[in-house]
Amino acid sequence: MSNVPEKLGKYEIKKQIGRGSMGVVYQGYDPFTDSLVAVKVARSEALKNPEAGARYRKMFFNEAHTAGKLKHPNIVEILDAGVDGQSCYIVMELVENGKTLKQYCTPDNLLPYDQVVQIIFKCAKALDYAHREGVIHRDIKPTNILVSKDMDVKIGDFSIAHVMTADTAATMPMGFVGSPRYMSPEQVQEDTITHQTDLFSLGIVMYELITGKHPFAAEGFSRLIHKIINEKQPPLRTYRSDVPEILEKIVYHCLEKDTARRYKMGLNLAGDLSLAFDYLEQPQEDLAEKEKFLLVKQLEFFQGFSETEIWEITRACIWQEYESECEIIVEGDIDDTFYVITSGAVEVMRENKVVGGLQQGDCFGEMGYLANMKRTATIRARDYVRLMKINGTLIDQLSVGCQLHFNKVFLRTLVKRLSLTTHKVITQ
Repeated sequence: MSNVPEKLGKYEIKKQIGRGSMGVVYQGYDPFTDSLVAVKVARSEALKNPEAGARYRKMFFNEAHTAGKLKHPNIVEILDAGVDGQSCYIVMELVENGKTLKQYCTPDNLLPYDQVVQIIFKCAKALDYAHREGVIHRDIKPTNILVSKDMDVKIGDFSIAHVMTADTAATMPMGFVGSPRYMSPEQVQEDTITHQTDLFSLGIVMYELITGKHPFAAEGFSRLIHKIINEKQPPLRTYRSDVPEILEKIVYHCLEKDTARRYKMGLNLAGDLSLAFDYLEQPQEDLAEKEKFLLVKQLEFFQGFSETEIWEITRACIWQEYESECEIIVEGDIDDTFYVITSGAVEVMRENKVVGGLQQGDCFGEMGYLANMKRTATIRARDYVRLMKINGTLIDQLSVGCQLHFNKVFLRTLVKRLSLTTHKVITQ
């Protein structure tokens, strides 16, 4: 705290509230307007760098130049900028108790779909406004989007934004600038960019808010770039089986590699999000996320799993419902699916004869999941039954720790089942 300046220009500095690549952010007080503000101060060591200092200073004040011309309720307002001795600073509106979207991009802390749609809708409208004012942000990512305690949205950090002026072409080469994980194909190839690059980046943010996963997750920089340019992202339902189809289509449209097929303007994206919100407001028959979580948490199979792991599995698996006497798997079929009964009961049948039964908390299909073997029995719903359907592809999407835990419990359950079967055969 000894490094916190007491005053910069007319602004009294209260405390540090954040830190980023371009500087440290403090809470300040403006005595002229009697209001609290945010004061971003450039890193002194970067300014003193003999080779890159001038470029860093230009980049730092670029935020004041670009965002300073923007007045929108969902863009952090720039109030002032200046130099005090060796310190360069920018004064912005203070988003009280503001947090970045990063906290909502993990599998155990995802927001409801309607809140995700509202957040991305506001971002799309703000970007549409900025683009019409000639400003391309170029660094849209979760850490550059603030949310207040009442979930209002503010896009910030325009430090590498570009202003399109009358003497520039409609598009122009911009170089490799930005955060690689959130770049568009044209950015990573240092090709010409337009405002559509911001919409691609916003699509990545939306994908993370829905799934808690990055659409182009890769080990190593070159592999990441290859995926962004050449590979399609996994469908949202790879991670969450209940994702409404309309959200899948919107994200897919945002992440089109070819700009001719991507959203043209933020307003187009906002229009589709408005339709999605109307859909989400309709009553849904599916189990609520929290209800699914509580169902899984009480099952014997998942005792010992952390809440984070249970959330991961709950969102990754496929949830199915069957009416009485419906066949779930058929003797002789081949597939790699494993089931856990969350409610109801089923009958185990061989050669059309009932040979046993299973109920809530029990599982079946282990050998098919493990070795893709022929089904040795038919499983039929005894009454109305709800199931978690799990296969290898879904498990591969879980975090490594969760995969290891799941496989350990699965093998233990399989050994127990085989032991009981062997004992039954011997006693007979």
